[in-house]
Amino acid sequence: MDHPLRFARLGYCRLHAPDLERSIGFYRDVVGLTLARRDDTEAWLRCGDKPYDIVLGEGPAGLAAVGFEVESEADLDRAHAIAETLDLSPHWADEATCARMQVRRSLRFTDPITGMEIDFFTGLAVTDEPLASQLTKIVRMGHVVINVHDLSAAHNFWVETLGFAVSDRVEGMAEWLRCWPNPLHHSLALLQSPTGANTLHHVNFMVTDIDDIGQAMNRLKGAEVPIVFGPGRHLPSTSVFLYFLDPDGNSAEFSFGMELFEEQGARGPRELEHKAEVMDTWGGRPDPRFGKGSPVLARHG
Repeated sequence: MDHPLRFARLGYCRLHAPDLERSIGFYRDVVGLTLARRDDTEAWLRCGDKPYDIVLGEGPAGLAAVGFEVESEADLDRAHAIAETLDLSPHWADEATCARMQVRRSLRFTDPITGMEIDFFTGLAVTDEPLASQLTKIVRMGHVVINVHDLSAAHNFWVETLGFAVSDRVEGMAEWLRCWPNPLHHSLALLQSPTGANTLHHVNFMVTDIDDIGQAMNRLKGAEVPIVFGPGRHLPSTSVFLYFLDPDGNSAEFSFGMELFEEQGARGPRELEHKAEVMDTWGGRPDPRFGKGSPVLARHG
């Protein structure tokens, strides 16, 4: 398939929370992220070599934006042309915004399916500043998963237009997408919304050792954090997983292990069956609250 853009990696997601202090405390003291910066209305939290992975803003709960780093300035210019052709209100971030976000250039535009802000950027700063003492040894924010009201239209946009690669799919139900040529099985996944609403399904944090999963489970139980799925193993990515709820009812995931894809010669997408064992080869079943997160927030401007 054609890949008009080359992506480096998933950059960040922006979540809004009605009680900013409570959410900062949860992601820092329970999940184990490092608070890198904060002011009266926003907080940056990190878990790897980036200056931020999660940006928390104050406001009604929801997923406000997802950012991806592209490989080159030429990729960013091609993305602008695509967004302009599709009338997605592309906007170049000004110099002050780029300096604040620690990127060279940033292109903001609207996801035509959910109305969410998408941010493609180049030149994200890399930091070697040590992470705070981690409760769980997180190596990166691995992926964001969204419930969409029209999976077919979302596929056309992310795969056919932007060139994301399908790793696995369940026909009419779910697609796991690589931000090509990044090797991770998925950095974005799209699920057909059972309610017809665009909502956050979950945000993932990849850990360095399977023991992190077990230790996190016991720590979360001790903190009375609802565990809504797992531990178990996903068929699509082969990851061992544990899902739990944040204070706003959003599902978050710790996972260990993931299938990797070479840029050339990688296997094609698999058509998986619509059955529970796809989500957990160990036979587990999720809590009804699993994946029923906050709404996707429409971009303004």
